[in-house]
Amino acid sequence: MEADDVTIREQNFHSQVREYIICFLLFAVLYIVSYFIITRYKRKTDDHEDEDAVVNRISLYLCTFTLAVSGGAVFLLPFSIISNEILLSFPKSYYIQWLNGSLIHGLWNLVSLFSNLCLFVLMPFAYFFLESEGFAGSKKGIKARILETFVMLFLLALLILGIVWVASALIDNDAASMESLYDLWEFYLPYLYSCISLMGGLLLLMCTPVGLSRMFTVMGQLLVKPTILEDLDEQIYCIHLQEEALQRRLNGSSMCTYPRGGLVNQLSKELDSIRNMRNKLERRKQASGWEKNLLYPMVMLILLAGTTISVLLVVLNILYLLVDETAMPKGSTEHGIGSTLSTFGVAQAVLEIILMFYLMASSVVGFYSLRLFEGLTPRKDDTTMTTIIGCCVSLLVLSSALPVMSRTLGITRFDLLGDFGRFNWLGNFYIVFSYNLLFAVVTTLCLVRKFTSAVREELLKALGLDKLQLSNTPTDPESGKLSANGHQKTL
Repeated sequence: MEADDVTIREQNFHSQVREYIICFLLFAVLYIVSYFIITRYKRKTDDHEDEDAVVNRISLYLCTFTLAVSGGAVFLLPFSIISNEILLSFPKSYYIQWLNGSLIHGLWNLVSLFSNLCLFVLMPFAYFFLESEGFAGSKKGIKARILETFVMLFLLALLILGIVWVASALIDNDAASMESLYDLWEFYLPYLYSCISLMGGLLLLMCTPVGLSRMFTVMGQLLVKPTILEDLDEQIYCIHLQEEALQRRLNGSSMCTYPRGGLVNQLSKELDSIRNMRNKLERRKQASGWEKNLLYPMVMLILLAGTTISVLLVVLNILYLLVDETAMPKGSTEHGIGSTLSTFGVAQAVLEIILMFYLMASSVVGFYSLRLFEGLTPRKDDTTMTTIIGCCVSLLVLSSALPVMSRTLGITRFDLLGDFGRFNWLGNFYIVFSYNLLFAVVTTLCLVRKFTSAVREELLKALGLDKLQLSNTPTDPESGKLSANGHQKTL
């Protein structure tokens, strides 16, 4: 019996070591990819080693860690679904024994732990450390900045704990809740992270429908549109004449004895806009026939199909919520590792994973399309560390709420593991039902507004109401290009 106990302990030890190694390798890959992404957008600085350079480097490492955790949160649910399908297909295979329920639960717990660490400790520390200068009267240096940063973190922690304490006392004013208010680890942090997840879910509810409609415009700018009844050669010739005229005006203004800076800057901006338009026209001219006439319609049909399927799944989930209690995100614990989740097997699992990535990409596009967050849009080689910290925090909130949103909307039936499935609001029927209903309605309205914008513009022009600016639809950057006869092209 003692030998059997020793053997079992050895097996448990080796399995735990193997799981830690796998988690470390996965996180190392995400960290390397995140580092290259951030350095691509980070503003270039001098190589001179000084105090600010050290602070920027530490903040860069913390932002890289946070972005890697965000990537782990995005891949968490797809990885779990793929692992479950592999375990169902090859239940007794020797080569996939490392892929078990213990590893999946460990990944969920690690992502939850690191998300809390980044959101409440690392990112506030990076921001305060970047903005700190040391207390007045103290000796300047790294130590003084670290001291000021820790003092600010302590004050921030007191403020957040006080807000949570008051909110909890107002919501649940019974004896059990009052006793749990003094439990920091078991009550405060889960409750606080539950509130953050709810805010992230609401942010996704606001960004994803906008992003789903915005994706058509973004892909239209990246791809080459079909050329129908257009003479690209004549358009390029007209653009070239405009470019030469602006260049002559710019040269004349700069050669004046007292040049006007405002006029020169305006002409420079107009010249850059004309050159960008010429480059787009030249790219359309050089594009192959299959790229213009086949790739663009296929991508648009794929986007339309993905959006339609997502809305239909949400509508079906609303019906399930009305008739089945297990449709609640917190109401069932039967759809975990080792259980059959999809009716159509691997094909349905692949479709769910594609829809999750599509919703995440749409939420990011919608996030940066909102006027409130336009200032956080990263620019290549010209993004400050403060903006990078804001982007990392925003992406962490969005990615941490992605598994919760996917399960709440019924995109997948895979149960939320770890702390993700312990959020209190997931068991509230009215919150979950309202979330699904709002997502379906807002997404449908955004798509209808997107595809009927051209018709509404033409109706306003026909009625003579276009000067009243009743429609605030943003214009396409290519809508003002010249047609074959030299006039501006309209619908």
